[in-house]
Amino acid sequence: MGEVVKDGREDVIQAWYMDDSEEDQRLPHHKDPKEFLSLDKLAELGVLSWRLDADNYETDEELKKIRESRGYSYMDFCEVCPEKLPNYEEKVKSFFEEHLHTDEEIRYCVAGSGYFDVRDRNEAWIRVWVKKGGMIVLPAGIYHRFTVDSDNYIKAMRLFVGEPVWTPYNRPHDHLPARKEYLDNFVKVNEGGGAIDASA
Repeated sequence: MGEVVKDGREDVIQAWYMDDSEEDQRLPHHKDPKEFLSLDKLAELGVLSWRLDADNYETDEELKKIRESRGYSYMDFCEVCPEKLPNYEEKVKSFFEEHLHTDEEIRYCVAGSGYFDVRDRNEAWIRVWVKKGGMIVLPAGIYHRFTVDSDNYIKAMRLFVGEPVWTPYNRPHDHLPARKEYLDNFVKVNEGGGAIDASA
């Protein structure tokens, strides 16, 4: 009785509030004491997550169902590591610029690991560590950034509805319809029912 059921996703995806340190972006940046966040809390910000079988992604029925139900017709792979990405250090720094997209960002980690940072309703950074087998969807209009962790390696499947558009809009881009929709759907509908000013 009273047994806590473990969320299997947390073996491959973990989220925590970040400290304010200016140290290397590839470090975990935990607060002291550490302040973890459940994946259900992350979903309240529009960030969806799954645990999938990365060793069998070509034949995985669960992945196939997700792609069909969400209309993810396009798929490719992106490998971020010094050996595969020209101008690696420069690219890693550019991925870490805070930005948004006008479409969902879907990443399925099939090898390695990396950090996807998102803003909460009060503008605090949440670090989402995605490891092999973890898949996340960042909603259109959410401000976020990406970095590899200290292992300097991730191989991710990128999914998209139709032809991919990877254009990043660096902050501030609050005038975009995707940003306004994100605020209406996930920020202004907070627990207290009152609107939050997140236009900063």
